[in-house]
Amino acid sequence: MGPMELLNQSQNSEFILMGLTSFKDVEFLLSGLFSVTYVLTLLGNLLIVVTVFFTPNLNTPMYFLLGNLSFVDMNLASFATPKMIVNLARNRKTISFAGCFTQIFLLHFLGGVEMVLLVSMAYDRYVAICKPLHYMTIMSKKVCVLLVVISWFSGLLHSGLQLPFVVSLPFCGANVVDSIFCDLPLVTKLACTDTYFVQIVTVANSGMISISCFIILLVSYSLILRTIGKHSSPGQSKAHSTLTAHITVVILFFGPCIFIYVWPFSNHSVHKFLAVFYTIVTPILNPIIYTLRNNEMKTAMRKIWRSFVISREET
Repeated sequence: MGPMELLNQSQNSEFILMGLTSFKDVEFLLSGLFSVTYVLTLLGNLLIVVTVFFTPNLNTPMYFLLGNLSFVDMNLASFATPKMIVNLARNRKTISFAGCFTQIFLLHFLGGVEMVLLVSMAYDRYVAICKPLHYMTIMSKKVCVLLVVISWFSGLLHSGLQLPFVVSLPFCGANVVDSIFCDLPLVTKLACTDTYFVQIVTVANSGMISISCFIILLVSYSLILRTIGKHSSPGQSKAHSTLTAHITVVILFFGPCIFIYVWPFSNHSVHKFLAVFYTIVTPILNPIIYTLRNNEMKTAMRKIWRSFVISREET
């Protein structure tokens, strides 16, 4: 029997996820908490998508991009959370080989989409505030659709460039992933071969896209803040409020990304906390931040709710 046949026979068929804690009572509590958070995340982001789609007044570039961001957040919250909730109720927390790499693909695919979408939203705000007379010309419907298409293509490219390097690695020894879901840095180091090159690819790809997008966003919002500082009007006050919401989302999203992928082999406890924050907390914060600070969105949601109640009463 040749070496390749021996390797194929010893290839791991599943991985074991360590989870967050070894205390069953804590896991039971977290299972309930994550379940409630997950449902609220889906409902909150779905409400934004429905509101943007069915409200003519919100047929603007900013809300079009926001609706797409909420759709991505629904998927980002779903790629690992249901499996995580199920595993919290089980003694043996396993995931199949295919399931593990599906999680990795979706994490980087959807994460890449969201990064570019946030850059697109920053560009939208830059044009609206710094070039208001040309806003509708620059941010046409065609341009908005193009920005969304570029976001999805960028996410696919980001995930597709690095995943083949990891899938081709031999996993014939340790199979314990010290986290709540599969991710590149932790799974890569389980391979029974030298993974230095793959680690470099991961840091170069995930780390650089996180940092580059974050720098672009910082520059964009700095220019916008400088423009707002030169003018004082009710419209500029509203723009400042919207901008604050955008900056909050950017910091909450990119902070964990940069820490995990620029310092991928740092403290595992910190990594687990950031993984929870990235996949469970951030997707539910986006609808809260964008709706609570946005009167137009709150008004539109109330109108949709009243229409829904009236239609139920008539039936």
